Amino acid sequence: MKNRILLVEDDREIRDLLKLSLSNQGYEVMTAEDGRQALEIVDASFDLIVLDVSMPGLSGIGTCIRIRERFNMPILFLTAKSDTLDKAEGLLAGGDDYMTKPFSEHELHVRVIALLRRYKIYQDKKEDNETFLVAGILKVSELFNEVWKGSQKIELSELEYGILKLLMTRRNKIFPAQNIYESVWKQPYFYDSNNTVMVHIRKLRKKIEDDAANPTYILTEWGRGYRFGK
Repeated sequence: MKNRILLVEDDREIRDLLKLSLSNQGYEVMTAEDGRQALEIVDASFDLIVLDVSMPGLSGIGTCIRIRERFNMPILFLTAKSDTLDKAEGLLAGGDDYMTKPFSEHELHVRVIALLRRYKIYQDKKEDNETFLVAGILKVSELFNEVWKGSQKIELSELEYGILKLLMTRRNKIFPAQNIYESVWKQPYFYDSNNTVMVHIRKLRKKIEDDAANPTYILTEWGRGYRFGK
């Protein structure tokens, strides 16, 4: 059964090119030329929405908010802007990923495949009682990269998520940097790999800790490694 994609793009030329590209990959693609038309078309049968941010009338952000009131299929934003705040606004509105124009067909296909795979896993797991790792107000999906701190969703890279899940799975176990690197990166450990682990631990702390300088979740055991402390 083909995955159904709703493509929302006000530029007719871009809309036609993207529809052709996605259709050639075997997807069933329906199109809308603006947000209001998208809201008339969208239903639970769609597996993915590709949504332009800058559209006349109802913007992509506004359209996303309205869609999220009823549906949870992934939304991939397309934006011509490189402004970081604009991208963050899209993710906070309920978007799952974004691409900045211009982009290659290869990048589009990779993003679409990744979002559809995650959604399929989510749907299957949801039916099987999805499980989470929980520590205080921190909640981490055991199956895929979704992390919450209270009601706030935390955006982690795949490597940051891998580190967090590894540490939370074996709480209070001390993981040397080599163990973390080989488990998460799945590559041989070299001397400079220690710095790579340190950098990612630092970024992870900034995202999940109340005070990254005085962490309570990810603790350093000097000369030995890292452990999860709650």
